[in-house]
Amino acid sequence: MDHLFSIGDKVVYPMHGAGVIESIEEKEILGERQQYYVMRMPIGEMKVMVPLKAVSNLGLREVVDEPTVLEVLDRMRQSEMEDSTNWNRRYRANMDKMKSGDIYEVADVVCSLMLRDEEKGLSTGERKMLDNAKLILVSELALARDLEEQEAYNLIDAIISTST
Repeated sequence: MDHLFSIGDKVVYPMHGAGVIESIEEKEILGERQQYYVMRMPIGEMKVMVPLKAVSNLGLREVVDEPTVLEVLDRMRQSEMEDSTNWNRRYRANMDKMKSGDIYEVADVVCSLMLRDEEKGLSTGERKMLDNAKLILVSELALARDLEEQEAYNLIDAIISTST
């Protein structure tokens, strides 16, 4: 079977964040033998197994390059709070952005929720979504730029605090 990724590749798993492929293993789970990418997620020191045959459906992709990081950070600096007053609609739209796995979309969720938090506060559901979106964004920035987790969090916080 062809491998889209190799050991050592830095990849993003939508809704989970970025990690490094540590190995490709064959395992039998529920009576079915198949190959898995074993990803180490640097934040939380978690390991995730992704079935090779499901990779394209899951939206696994490579971590972005430096020009993309710069563009994402630039867009974050210019972001404004979206004024969708309908909580349900806003929550669904943000959830769709998160599921896309697109770094720009995830950064949008982080920005709009951080700005909303500063201005109006967040509900428990949105606070949880913000924490998750931030974790996903931080994991990718940390791998893309070789940063420590805290440095990546500080970078995001500094950008948002200067845009308000």
